[in-house]
Amino acid sequence: MNLKTLYLTLKTSEAVKEDAAKLRGYIANQFKEYPILHHHIEDIGYLYTYPRVQYKLLEGTPVILGIEEGVGVLKNISDDISELKLGKSVYNVESIQMTQMSAEFGACRENHHYKIVTSWLALNPSNYEKYKEMYDWKEKKEFLNGILVGNILSMCKSLDYVVTRKLYVHSRLDEEKVEYKAIPLIGFTGEFRVNFEIPDFFGLGKGVSQGFGVVKAF
Repeated sequence: MNLKTLYLTLKTSEAVKEDAAKLRGYIANQFKEYPILHHHIEDIGYLYTYPRVQYKLLEGTPVILGIEEGVGVLKNISDDISELKLGKSVYNVESIQMTQMSAEFGACRENHHYKIVTSWLALNPSNYEKYKEMYDWKEKKEFLNGILVGNILSMCKSLDYVVTRKLYVHSRLDEEKVEYKAIPLIGFTGEFRVNFEIPDFFGLGKGVSQGFGVVKAF
């Protein structure tokens, strides 16, 4: 399956110190007429689907990813992004690099190797309790691998892709403490292999629209 993708890379006057949640908040507030930017519709509430617009901060550089219908929206707003007001900081946007492509997405025979670029939020409140009770590293690893497969399948369902073969994950993960919506959580960085093609900078797990769980092929 091919997915339409668009990457907006914002070249700012200096490296951005704030997080992707603030970037998302600013862009969504500036362009309220596009619900896809903030993942919220009045009277319905939040859209619990895989976000078609995702916000990343990669080494101080803001990147906004559009997927499928998100592509056209990012094209529409790109000319009107001249600055970023994030918290108390204001950054001038000196240039915008726009990269559009048709990205391969889907299950395959061979394994693909990915790096987790930003913390993967694998655990919800219920499976966090299960994880805490595990002391054997092998058990923890198998548990997380199962969650990773689940995250990929959830993404597929939202993008109308039917997985017709079993997915196998092999991972090397490290725990780290992170904050999500001002709540302290455990996140994971590291790398994994899976027989599935994931386009660069797609996110997995919780907090995808706010820059968590970003993966990139080695």
